[in-house]
Amino acid sequence: MERDQVSGRWVHVHEEDTDDQMVFRPAGTPLPPARGRMAFELRPDGTFAESGLGAADAPEEATGTWAVDGDTVRLSAGAAQGVPRELRVVTADAERLVVRRGGAG
Repeated sequence: MERDQVSGRWVHVHEEDTDDQMVFRPAGTPLPPARGRMAFELRPDGTFAESGLGAADAPEEATGTWAVDGDTVRLSAGAAQGVPRELRVVTADAERLVVRRGGAG
């Protein structure tokens, strides 16, 4: 997998998740209202930004670095309730990023 396949801003669409997969759509995709959607941006320069729910359901943002290792995207430390630190990519295209739950294991 190449970095450009996963670069971009992604929003978690929990409505499309399965028992073993998480689904993300590009930011700007029309989605139904939901409280506290997790979102992250994988930038081409190797940095990322993410947002998730922190203490008392308050939004929390974090930044760090990311790298591709085979079919896995590895993120440095981030938001308390943010994106998993290892994203084992099942599918990556312009419409969807699908990752296996439980990280790379």
